[in-house]
Amino acid sequence: MNTLRVKLAILIAASIVSVTCILTAVLIYVFNPPDGQQAVKPLVEQIELLSQVAKVAPALVPIANVPATGAIDDDLTSRLREALKARGTPRNVVVSREGDAPLLSIPADQGWIIMQIPDLPPQGGVFNLLLVWLSIFTFGATAVAIFVANRMVKPLVLLEKAIESVGPDALLPELPVSGPAEVRVAARALNSLSSRLKTAMESRMRLVAAAGHDLRTPITRMRLRAEFVENTDDRAMWLNDIDELARIADSAIQLVREESGRSKPEYVELDRLIAELASDLSAMSYDVTLTCNAAAVVRADRVGLNRAFRNLIINAATHGKRARIAIKVTPTDATVTIDDDGPGIPPELLGRVFEPFFRVHPARTKEIDGAGLGLTIAHEIVQRSGGSLIIENGALRGLVQIVRLPVAPGPESA
Repeated sequence: MNTLRVKLAILIAASIVSVTCILTAVLIYVFNPPDGQQAVKPLVEQIELLSQVAKVAPALVPIANVPATGAIDDDLTSRLREALKARGTPRNVVVSREGDAPLLSIPADQGWIIMQIPDLPPQGGVFNLLLVWLSIFTFGATAVAIFVANRMVKPLVLLEKAIESVGPDALLPELPVSGPAEVRVAARALNSLSSRLKTAMESRMRLVAAAGHDLRTPITRMRLRAEFVENTDDRAMWLNDIDELARIADSAIQLVREESGRSKPEYVELDRLIAELASDLSAMSYDVTLTCNAAAVVRADRVGLNRAFRNLIINAATHGKRARIAIKVTPTDATVTIDDDGPGIPPELLGRVFEPFFRVHPARTKEIDGAGLGLTIAHEIVQRSGGSLIIENGALRGLVQIVRLPVAPGPESA
């Protein structure tokens, strides 16, 4: 009920019905149409008068042997009989219809007096008729209001759908500049915003890539100079710091490649990819265990997806001591759960885990290889594949990384 479409429809229908009711009330007041009782009274008096004339001067009134033919109008017949009975002159009059005009048959001593009478207002007078007419009018006005509201809101619905279709790159698609003036202005503003945002993102990516690339030359020179440091401990510290700088530069370049990459998606057997990753990492002395491996096929960039899961598994095996992997499949989604036995992440920091270069314990940066971009890159790849990555603390201990990807038909059925 709390939508612009419904509010517009209610407003339009209420306006139309209200104006019509006011105008109708004014017309009724001005013309003062008779009610049912007022219309029946003159006809009853006319029936009594004709009956008296037929008794006193039968030659003045045409007499028929049988009542008028046609279908009997039970409503008018009953109303006239009740009115005559109420006046103390009961008569079994009959109202019949042969065509549009009703014919009244009045019983007389010599036969039947037949006369044409006008249609009477319906039982209950003009107000009941008005109520029926207003009900029908309200229904029609509501239908028109809904149609008009839908037409008025349609451009806004197109804008809403376009905004909802924002891709993994967080950019808006080009919106059609059509519809009312206000909607065209909004579409132009959103298109301009999307264009500026795209330009800013591309500029940021170029800046990061250039910085990462330009850092390689001074890092190489620093490494060569560090080799000539005589003190063994100092040399080792310098080389460790230089290695970390190199990892940061390489990771920054890799992040730019992931965010700007648009590899063509393909059908990937997720269970096989995870099993091969677990086997390779186990051979590299990581504690990785595949506890549940249900068959699943997804549509994504194979190289990117492999890199994303490698980052997540190494993250669990490094920071959480060991990685346990389980794959579960539903008709629509494939869920990969990676949990570990580590200390987890403070709840207040969980919302920052996908930030570039984020570290839970900055002081321990040197103890573990990496530049703090593994989760950022994995999140970018999973989102680009149409899935989601959720990281939360386990019920008892450790961290739980949950990847959901939409299931695709296998290559043989695609």
